[in-house]
Parts: sequence; C-alpha cells; structure tokens
Amino acid sequence: MYPRFHKRIHFAVAVTAFIFAACAAGKDYHRPAVDLPNQFSFTKDADSSLATQPWREYFRDTALVRLIDAALDHNFDLQVALKRIDAAHSYARQARLAWLPALDVQMNASTSNPSQNSLNGISLENFLGVSHIEDYTLAANLSWEIDVWGKIRRQKEAALANYLQTYEARRAIETEVVAQVAIAYYNLLMLDAQLDVAQRNVTLSDSIVTIMRLQKNAGQVTELAVQQALSQRDDAALLVPQLEQAIALQENGLQLISGQMPGGLPRMVRLTEVSMEEPLTTGVPADLLRYRPDVRSQEHALREANARAGIAQANLYPSLLLTATGGLNAVKATDWFTMPASLFGTAAGTLLQPVFQRRALKTQVEVAMAERDEQVIRFRQSVTVAVHEVTGALVKIDKLVRQEEVAASRAQTLRQAVNNSRLLFQSGMANYLEVISAQGRVLQAELEAASIRRSQLTARVELYQSLGGGWSN
Repeated sequence: MYPRFHKRIHFAVAVTAFIFAACAAGKDYHRPAVDLPNQFSFTKDADSSLATQPWREYFRDTALVRLIDAALDHNFDLQVALKRIDAAHSYARQARLAWLPALDVQMNASTSNPSQNSLNGISLENFLGVSHIEDYTLAANLSWEIDVWGKIRRQKEAALANYLQTYEARRAIETEVVAQVAIAYYNLLMLDAQLDVAQRNVTLSDSIVTIMRLQKNAGQVTELAVQQALSQRDDAALLVPQLEQAIALQENGLQLISGQMPGGLPRMVRLTEVSMEEPLTTGVPADLLRYRPDVRSQEHALREANARAGIAQANLYPSLLLTATGGLNAVKATDWFTMPASLFGTAAGTLLQPVFQRRALKTQVEVAMAERDEQVIRFRQSVTVAVHEVTGALVKIDKLVRQEEVAASRAQTLRQAVNNSRLLFQSGMANYLEVISAQGRVLQAELEAASIRRSQLTARVELYQSLGGGWSN
C-alpha cells in the first residue's frame, strides 16, 4: 500500500512540475523582423565589409595611429564606460547565484525583568520561582524561493543582457572616438593646407603690390590700382592669423578627446599625401546586425526589456518559498551549548498568491510590455539609421570624387590665369583689375580644393564608422 502511495505522490509532483514549467512566464527572445535591402546604394563590392578591418590597418598615418592610441587609453567617456561595465558585470555575477538559497546566521541573548506587581511578574514568581527570564539563541536561517515560473531565470537573462549592453556601448564609444580623432586630424591637415595657401597668396600679393608701385611710378597706373592691390594682400594676410587660431583650437580639441591638456600635435604628412586607394567594401545591410556595436547594444536592451516583461508576469503567479531555521537555544547561558538538549529546528513551505495589490502588479506588467514594445521600435530605428548612415557616406564619397577632380582642375587653371594676367599686365595687354581678380579667384579655389579633399577623407571615416569598424585593434 505504501509503495503505491509514494508512486502516486511522485507522479503528482512530476505532473505539477511539468505544468509549472509549461506555464513559465514571459516569452523567449526572438529578434524582431527588420526589412533590410539586399545591398547598399552606390555599392561596388558587397562581398566583405570594412568593419572587419582593424583601425590600425585602415589608418596608415603613424601620427594618426598614435593619436588614436592615446585617445583610446585616456578618453574620459571610455573610462566612464569601463566603470559601467564593471558595475553591470557585478550585477550579472549576482544574478547567476539568484537560484541558490539565502543563508544567514544570528546570535541573540536577552533577559526580561517584568514588574513584580504585573501579571507576568506574579506568574513567574508563583509558577517558576524566578523573577526574570533569560533566552540565548544561536541559529542559522535558510530561505529558498523555488523558480516555479522562471522568474529567477528571467532575472539572470536581464542582468546578462544589461552587461552585454554596456559592453557593446563601450565598443560604440570606441568607434566614435576613433572617428572623432581621425576627422579632427584630417581637419587639422586641411587647416595646414589652407594656411600654406594663404601664406603663398600673401607672398604673391606682395609681388603684385611691388609691380603696381613700379607701374605707378612709371605713370602707367593710378594710386587706386596700388590701393586695390594692397587690399587684396590684406585679405590674404587676414586669413593667416584666422587659420593659425583655428589650428590651435583644433589641436586643443584633439588633446581633449585624448584626455590630455592643451598643446601642439605633430603631423607626418600633408593633406594631399594621405592615401585613399584602398577599396571601399561595404558588405550587405544585414551585416550591420553583427558589426555595428550600437545596434548590438540596442538589441541587448531589447533582450533585457523582454526578460523584465517575463519577471513582471511571474509576479502575478504564486511564489513557493521554503524556509528552515535551526541552531541552539537555552534559557540559561550555562546550558546554551549543551548537546543535544539545546538543539532545535523548524522547516516550512509557503505558497504565496497575490490577490489584491491595488492593481500594482498588473500595472507593472502593462508598463513592462510597453517598454518591450518601445525597445522593439528603437531596435528597428537603430538598424534603419545605420543603413541610412552607410548610404549617406557612400553618396558623399561618390560625389566628392568628382568634386575634387573639378576643384583641382579649376585651381590649376586659375593659377595659370594669375601667371598669364601678370605677364599681360606687364606688357600692357591687361589692366590691373584682371590681375587682382585672378588672384582672388585662385585663393578661393585653392582653399575650397583643400576643403573638398578633407570632406572626402571625412566621408571615408564616416563610412568606416557607419559599417561598424573602429572598435577592433
């Protein structure tokens, strides 16, 4: 009879466990569907992605590499991100042990002296023959919540997702720092090139002023021609301190990214010497889900929100709590550690079902569901933004190539025009306005050519970052 009874008990326990497991709260995470194009616009090669190329290989300028190294070592945002990772890692380690029971030990010693005229005092005196009560306890308390509905498992999922989110967020900051340093460095090279243009134009203007004065002394031009030539020279001369100021501020900005105090920075190459010959391979848009750290971070945020929705649902269901207490107890200190007379123990199981919590638990579920849906939207948004950023960078690169060709050709033509106008002026076949006008146009053309060159380099950095490159050394 008894073996058959035990078999029934075991069967009932197994069936109950199966039902509880089948009713686990929340849904397992599945990546939401994202409508992605098959390839990027303006793509020439979709077989691989620049995102897999370490930044040390993508940027070959040794001075730039040293600047990026310094920034990754000392950037304040990265230092903060590392601390956030440490904190999230601690929570994740704590969550791994959430399924274990909690154990604490306590020691109590107390004495009670009731009034002799009180009921307790009279009772103690008449029935026990004592005037006070002593109690000495050394006990261990064990508490264990059984993960019936998967709540603890969801807590572990949420903590792990939060940790991975901070980890990917750090990678996203790394790509941002690498891009910021590279763009600032190329901007610095552009300012150097424009400063060189301005200084050369000042020298050229000085020579034109000299020619104008000689022509005035010969009675061939008026004082107005000399004044306009001086004005043209001053326009170029004004650019020199302006560009020197911009260079100093850009250097300080780069030092700030690197967590350093203000100061100058070395440059190993000129703007026109920076190589842009490497092929720009982009892969396919689906690769962004693997390589973009900000997209991966947003997906981990969605995983966390999904797990927290499961936790909120589990809070609606009964909680099964096992408790046990055991230790030593005595009414006299001399008998406290007497074995086995002072030993005691209790055990209990509690099934707690929330009934009325002023709608608090249902509200938590509704809020958790809304937050999960919000993270789904944010995840899809991050993927869509990533595709747009890659496409935008490709458009810039494609159009800037032609712009640079036109700008370089125009600057060369205008430089020849300046030489020709000077020769014609000296031979009396052109007036001074043509010389001054040609010089003004060549100044603007050379400044713009440097700016377009910088924009093309910047677009390549933006493409590298938008594909998810920059966090791998």
